[in-house]
Amino acid sequence: MRKPPERAVWIFKMRGDYLVSSGRQRQRGREDRSSKDGPFDRPQEEFRDEVVSVGPVSKTVKGGRRRSFRALVVVGNGDGKVGAGLGKALDLTDAIRKGIDDAKKNLIEVPRHLSTITHEVIGRHGAGMVLLRPASPGTGVIAGRGVRPLMELAGIQDVLAKSLGSANPYNVVYATIDALKQLRTATEVRELRGKIKKAEARAESEVGVNGIA
Repeated sequence: MRKPPERAVWIFKMRGDYLVSSGRQRQRGREDRSSKDGPFDRPQEEFRDEVVSVGPVSKTVKGGRRRSFRALVVVGNGDGKVGAGLGKALDLTDAIRKGIDDAKKNLIEVPRHLSTITHEVIGRHGAGMVLLRPASPGTGVIAGRGVRPLMELAGIQDVLAKSLGSANPYNVVYATIDALKQLRTATEVRELRGKIKKAEARAESEVGVNGIA
């Protein structure tokens, strides 16, 4: 049997080495991608969301009635930032997504004192009226379905809430947002009354609860 020339054997060896090495590179690339896309390496979002109310809505047009969905969603980071939004779409998931986007555009800062709010306040929206009162540590969130998600996502652990008007969840949620917007810290109240200057108020606001800036 005639032997193949040495040049042919050398080319075959090079091709075999290339196939083996390329296969190893592809396998290594898959392992690297799987490690990068692992569930523990993905960055977590800062804000959490909760759906308060969903429901179908209809609009009468020339061809008949057009059915869609409406979702009321609240978002917050659990550390003083919270917001509410309303989304409408033909699909329920799209309505919730739009509600989350709308809530993130309307975030507010909530002043807190330890684990509760700074003072008693009443918020109004339409026919809805919500009363919020500070509570001692360990009381918990004593509130209904429209107020509780906002308190929990804002990081308020102890509060007393009472709905004094309409029970519509939309009015209750936005009345609660109005109440949270009215909250003031002791430093802001003293500044409004002229007790301290703005520079001193800014210096006090930069100091933490334990007196550490």
